[in-house]
Amino acid sequence: MNDQLDITNGMECVWEKPSTLTDARLHYCPGCGHGVVHKILMEVTQEMGIQSEMVGVAPVGCSVFAYHYMDIDMQEAAHGRAAAVASGIKRVLPDKYVFSYQGDGDLAAIGTGESIHAASRGEHILVIFINNAIYGMTGGQMAPTTILGMKTSTTPEGREVHTQGFPFNITELIAMLPGAYYVTRQAAHTPNAVRQLKKALAKAFQCQKEKKGYCLVEVVSNCPSGWKMTPVEANKWMEQNMFPVYPPGDLKVDGKLVEPKAPKPASVPPPAPATKT
Repeated sequence: MNDQLDITNGMECVWEKPSTLTDARLHYCPGCGHGVVHKILMEVTQEMGIQSEMVGVAPVGCSVFAYHYMDIDMQEAAHGRAAAVASGIKRVLPDKYVFSYQGDGDLAAIGTGESIHAASRGEHILVIFINNAIYGMTGGQMAPTTILGMKTSTTPEGREVHTQGFPFNITELIAMLPGAYYVTRQAAHTPNAVRQLKKALAKAFQCQKEKKGYCLVEVVSNCPSGWKMTPVEANKWMEQNMFPVYPPGDLKVDGKLVEPKAPKPASVPPPAPATKT
């Protein structure tokens, strides 16, 4: 390499793009958490040396084009059916590492049945659940995970209990099922959060290798475009308003429930709405 172009000449390289990511440009909005999660997922894939054994399932949602970015075998699934498709792939190819990559609408709305029953059966798959509390791809509508008081295009005055009901904490529900072996909630908005998420994904794949059971890694994420905020504002709002309702941390480890962090009561609105008026 030309020394003039070698920016690492004389310095230690502390980061480089994983070879498991393609060179395609991401279509995600600036500040979106999807790109960060993709990178972390592919770093784990590379470091574990399982690229040729990995199969991902991407359904409908902002991540529908995930197969453009991850240099692994990928399968598309109908909206909400990713867990069912992943279960079928794993049963036919039991030695492969199989994961689904789903948003809150796909996993917790149209795909609720598939999500819950895959966990109840103890399928040996990993489900990666991106929770940004909004339908990001279709115009910022209310999602099952939209928190109370949060403004969306379909709740312009904020979500309220009497009309739209309570937010759906599906991760806590899945953690209660006997077939779920490892269930955790993480984030990806700070260096420390990235490190914790990376450990969680590696643990989940190790559990799958050992055929321990169903694994779920929720990632509480932002949606700057849908929330009508800058990325910095969105991350701050997420910490202040989403984390109390969806607290990061392990919910179930090695098949045993973890003493939960007390979530903020769902009946109390957040101090500020998610969209600007």
